[in-house]
Amino acid sequence: MSVLARAGAGPLSAAARAVVPWLWRGKYFSSGKEPAENSLVTPMLRHLMYKIKSTGPITVAEYMREVLTNPAKGYYVYRDMLGEKGDFITSPEISQIFGELLGIWFISEWMATGKSAAFQLVELGPGRGTLAGDILRVFSQLGSVLKNCDISIHLVEVSQKLSEIQALTLAEEKIPLERNAGSPAYMKGVTKSGIPISWYRDLQDVPKEYSFYLAHEFFDVLPVHKFQCDETRDHVEVCPDAGVIIQELSQRIALTGGAALIADYGHDGTKTDTFRGFCGHKLHDVLIAPGTADLTADVDFSYLRRMAQGKVASLGPVQQQTFLKNMGIDVRLKVLLDKSDDPSMRQQLLQGYDMLMNPKKMGERFNFFALLPHQRLHGGSHQMNARQSKPSPSPVAGFGELVWR
Repeated sequence: MSVLARAGAGPLSAAARAVVPWLWRGKYFSSGKEPAENSLVTPMLRHLMYKIKSTGPITVAEYMREVLTNPAKGYYVYRDMLGEKGDFITSPEISQIFGELLGIWFISEWMATGKSAAFQLVELGPGRGTLAGDILRVFSQLGSVLKNCDISIHLVEVSQKLSEIQALTLAEEKIPLERNAGSPAYMKGVTKSGIPISWYRDLQDVPKEYSFYLAHEFFDVLPVHKFQCDETRDHVEVCPDAGVIIQELSQRIALTGGAALIADYGHDGTKTDTFRGFCGHKLHDVLIAPGTADLTADVDFSYLRRMAQGKVASLGPVQQQTFLKNMGIDVRLKVLLDKSDDPSMRQQLLQGYDMLMNPKKMGERFNFFALLPHQRLHGGSHQMNARQSKPSPSPVAGFGELVWR
């Protein structure tokens, strides 16, 4: 991972995040064999001990769910685990360019599918709100393109602590947030750029309207079941929760249109034991001091593809370095470097680029995967080819080179 500090502001060419080499969460793919350095009896450990004594053994998935999202003691519920003082760092915190390019991806898809009069941007597990903030900055800078589109932001977040941080990052300070326990949205407000924003605890609560969905490092923390057998893969991890969410996204996209972009570290049905923990930017035994460390497992994209059940088309996974290069990261980096006279800022930009793109760092370990309506890939878009009598689909940005029309 990397230790990060966010530098000064500006429009699209805002300064990049400062990056110092550190241990990042995607570096290792095994856990559970490291020596126990601290065997503290945490509140979560007591809870699990009572639970097992009362009802018997629990599965890995149940252990993971309790440790991460238990309403009273869960790791994600009441803490900020990101950044130098946390346990891991993510791509949006490393460089502003990452979020900017994802913002361009959504605008590109919106244009390629006919420039609808309105769309929802729905992010699952939005962290500190950094990624959404960078995307919203792109939307503001390209306001002339989106001027006739009614946009709203919908965040799916179970963590009380993180939702408060997201509100500080994204919402207009002059407009008080509305909190309503009886509403599907437990919190509402307005972003600094004047866009309505709502928070939900479950994807099911988000209105079923034309939407673009984003899940960055979300699926990797969903509980996995672990199985061992004697076939080619002698160890298999299965995440039913991921399957349920993919089916929900597929049904929504097939019904109302839009797209889903998923970015995570993972594999295409090839890896075995990837369950591991991280605490203080270091690999952590998953059974030591539960509730004080992040638990994670690589995403099986082949499973996600199967769970779409043919309702929508899927693209990927493609490696992060390929996706970002197709999105024009090199061009964006050059623009930022040309506009910066500060040597330290230029160094930060280059370090952030290296962390995102280097195959030995995040470049090959993270992947992008997309769900789109079938008609998007088979001539059902609103883009017309002058030599044809029916619509001709434009390439999907990131999975092919970005093309503006």
